[in-house]
Amino acid sequence: MHQFNSRRLGVFTAAGSVLAMAAATPALANAPADIAISAETFEIAASGDADAYTLPADDNAALGPQDAAPAAPAAAAPQAPPPPKPVRLRVVASQFVDAPIAGDAASTARYSGRVDGYLEVGGHFYGGSDNITIRIRPEYTWGRSSNGEVGLIPGNTALFRPESKGDFDLSASLEYKWDSGATFEIGKMNILDTSGALPIVASDGHYGFQNLGLALPPTAVVPNTLTGAMLTVPSGKMIYRAWVFDPDSQYQRTGFETAFESGVGFMLAAARRTTVNRLPGVVNLAIVGSTRDQFAVDILPRALTPPPQPFASFGNESGELAMQLSYYQFLKMYPEARGKGWGILARFQASMGDPTFLDYSGYFGVSGNPRFRPQDRFGLAYFQYSLTDELVDDIAFRLGIEDEQGVEAFYTYTFAEGFGLTANVQVVDSAVAFRDTGVTVGARLTTEF
Repeated sequence: MHQFNSRRLGVFTAAGSVLAMAAATPALANAPADIAISAETFEIAASGDADAYTLPADDNAALGPQDAAPAAPAAAAPQAPPPPKPVRLRVVASQFVDAPIAGDAASTARYSGRVDGYLEVGGHFYGGSDNITIRIRPEYTWGRSSNGEVGLIPGNTALFRPESKGDFDLSASLEYKWDSGATFEIGKMNILDTSGALPIVASDGHYGFQNLGLALPPTAVVPNTLTGAMLTVPSGKMIYRAWVFDPDSQYQRTGFETAFESGVGFMLAAARRTTVNRLPGVVNLAIVGSTRDQFAVDILPRALTPPPQPFASFGNESGELAMQLSYYQFLKMYPEARGKGWGILARFQASMGDPTFLDYSGYFGVSGNPRFRPQDRFGLAYFQYSLTDELVDDIAFRLGIEDEQGVEAFYTYTFAEGFGLTANVQVVDSAVAFRDTGVTVGARLTTEF
C-alpha cells in the first residue's frame, strides 16, 4: 500500500496554483511613486541569486532606513545592458539521497537524480524578429526516491512523474514579447520553471524546498506539464495573466494525443506589488478551473479511484473552479549583499470540490539567505492538504484518508560557483490514516553550468 502514491499524486495535483502564483513574479511590477526601486531590482531580489554588481544603482531604496548603505557620490548614468545572446543554454543536474528514519516506512536509503536543459533561441539567430524566442526543455530522471513511503504528497518534487511513465520528457514552446513587456507563449510547458520563479519560495526541485506541497503546490486542476497558451500583461503596479490549456497531463505526450478531449482548462490571475518598511513583496489572487465533466481518471492513483456510478457520490459533477490567494514579502535585505535577504511565504487555496479531489490546501513559512553566508539559502515551512469529502467517503471502505500536514526545513551550502549541497528534513503526518507520522532526511547535490 505504501507504493500507490509514489508518483501519480505528484501529477494529479501537479501545479495549478503555481500557474497562478507565477503571476506574482515581480519582474514587471512597477514601484510605487514614493519608492525608487526598479522592477529589475525586485526581480533579482526575489530570485535571491544576484551578486552585488548585477543590481541597479537604486537597490538601496529597497532597504529600510536602518540598513541603507551610505550615500555614494553622484556617478555617471550606467550603460545600457548588452543585448541578450541569440542562443542561451543552461543545464542543471541534481543527485539525491534520502531515507525515512521514523514512522512506518522502511529505513532504506535511496539514490536518484534529475537533469534539466534550458535552451532559448532568439529570433535574431535565424534571421527572425528579436521579439520571438524558441524554448526547448528536455528533462531526464533516474533512480528511486522516498516518494510515497511516508506522505500522500510526494516529498521529492524533482522525481515526481506519472507512475508507469518513463524518465525522459521534452517540452517546446514559442514566445512573442511586445515592447510593452507583455508576452504570449504557446506550446508545451513545464510548470516547474514557473515555480522556480516565485519570489521568496524559488523552488523548482533543484533548488529550495523539495516537498511538492511547497515547491509545486498542487490543486488537482492543472497538470504539471501542459499544452496551451499563456498571456502575461503588465500594467503599472499590476501584472495580469490568462492561461488556456488542456487539463490532461502532457508528460511524455506532444499535446496532440488528447487535443482537449477532456475539456478546456483556464487560469486568470492578478498580482500587485506591496511594500513593508520599504521592502518589496507581492500579493496575488487567481482563479483556476476547467470544463472537465469528470474527475481526472488518467492521473488519479488507483487506490484513490472511487467505485463507479451510481455507487459513488464523487465524480458526478461537471466543471472545476478554485480560488488561490498567495503572499510573499521580504522582511530583510542586506546592503552588503545586494539582492539577498529573507522573507515570508503564504498561500491558501479552496475549490468547489467534486470533480476536483483537493478541496483546500495551504502553507506558510520563511525562506531566503542567511546574513553570515548570503550565498547560501534556507527555508522552513508548514503545509496542509485535504482531499474532497465525497472522495474520502467513497473510498473509506478500503482506505482511510484524512488531512495531510507536514513541516519541511532545508539549508543549502554553496561551496563553489554553480555547486550547492542541501540538507533536507521533512516531518509528515500522512493523509493515509493507518500510517504513523514519518520523518525523512535527505541530501541534494546540485550543479549548474
